[in-house]
Amino acid sequence: MSEPLRKSLLRLETRARELEPGAEARRRLFDDVSAYAEEFLSKLPDLPAFLETEDRGIGILETPIGEDPRPLALLLDHLRRDVDRPGLNPASGGHLGYIPGGGLYASSLGDFLAAVTNRYAGVFFASPGAVRMENMLLDWMSGLVGYPKETAGGNLTSGGSIANLMGVVTARDAHEIRARDVERAVIYATGQAHHSVTKAIRLAGLSEAVQRLVPLDERYRMRVGALERLIASDRAAGLLPFLVIASAGTTDTGVVDPIEDIGGLCKKENLWLHVDGAYGGFFILCDEGKRALGRLGGSDSLVMDPHKTLFLPYGSGAVLVRDRAKLLESHHYTANYMQDALRATDELSPADLSPELTKHFRGLRLWMPLLLHGLAPFRAALEEKMLLARYFHEQLSERPGFEVGPYPDLSVVTFRYRPASGDADAFNKNLVEAIQRDGRVFLSSTILDGRFTLRLAVVSFRVHLETIDLALEILDHEVRRLESA
Repeated sequence: MSEPLRKSLLRLETRARELEPGAEARRRLFDDVSAYAEEFLSKLPDLPAFLETEDRGIGILETPIGEDPRPLALLLDHLRRDVDRPGLNPASGGHLGYIPGGGLYASSLGDFLAAVTNRYAGVFFASPGAVRMENMLLDWMSGLVGYPKETAGGNLTSGGSIANLMGVVTARDAHEIRARDVERAVIYATGQAHHSVTKAIRLAGLSEAVQRLVPLDERYRMRVGALERLIASDRAAGLLPFLVIASAGTTDTGVVDPIEDIGGLCKKENLWLHVDGAYGGFFILCDEGKRALGRLGGSDSLVMDPHKTLFLPYGSGAVLVRDRAKLLESHHYTANYMQDALRATDELSPADLSPELTKHFRGLRLWMPLLLHGLAPFRAALEEKMLLARYFHEQLSERPGFEVGPYPDLSVVTFRYRPASGDADAFNKNLVEAIQRDGRVFLSSTILDGRFTLRLAVVSFRVHLETIDLALEILDHEVRRLESA
């Protein structure tokens, strides 16, 4: 090695080693970050669920990326002022809009260790323990929904969007829908299907397929009889029905399609049944949820999001497939540079069952809380959320002027207020905006049957009876104020 090259390497090494702080420096960094987290959690009960600020976090741009290091204190100040202050606070128990995420503390410990150890969870050869952990979690989920252990498989994903995409792609390939067939292929769903399903259909190359909207009953559930008639009509017209997409808890209304009956029809007609249970699937852990969901095991693929009803941080989804061979067929790959991985094939690798090759070790953030807390508190929390939604529905039903949607299957309640005079849609728009400005709780809105409608989604593990009573109190106050304006 030439002397100039040696000097250059040593100079670069000195600077590069700044990326590896020593034990004392790590301790100081960890203590400061931990202190920030503790401050956030200790103040959380008093923090607004929503705060609309004029700056909208623009202060984060005051410290651009540059060559020189910045002190951690400055970065935490930005986090406090520009990230954790404005907008929606998903960690708040007052977040009762959309489908709230979770944020279990035990999951953050799993994420911390996953990041520090940086295990590569994509291929069994690279990290057999990590892959066994993730496959064990997927086996557990498959058992919950009634898939046979001998054949079922799945993948931990970033969320329901990727999970729905994987389910649609697997259905497409299992039914051998090729480019020449797309314009004759038929997909059935309802107007209550999540928009990620529509996106998945497009990304799967099926945007030119025939997409049928199956009529809904009075509770916004798929009509099985109408589905059967559509299938028969399409077959008679020479089309290729192949996929039905049902919901185990819709985002808009929280209702559950009659999945068992739909599954029986799909089996008879040889159609793939994909169930979007991103929000509702894990309610199967509690008795009330089992009654609401019915039997899910007749489906061919199913989505469940741990970052919804297992209360994990965002970025935690899962897709399950009754026949893992079909999932493998759609997603496996080969590459010369991966030939060493073929020495260890005790279990299927997540990279062979997913679009992802490089993937975060997601299993640790789920495995840690499940084992640290056990299942009992999860079951209790899920049943509590269902009962809180029923309580809210019953309370509003007794209040003059309120129109409530269907009795909740799971934990979403839709409602609106009918003012004594004036435009009801405008009134309800003003009502939800007033609640959001108040900020103590956050409700969202949607359009149902052409009418502006409010939604309450009880999902966060931090929502308890006092939260729902506060929401009712705020609703009463804002209705009186708007009526008298």
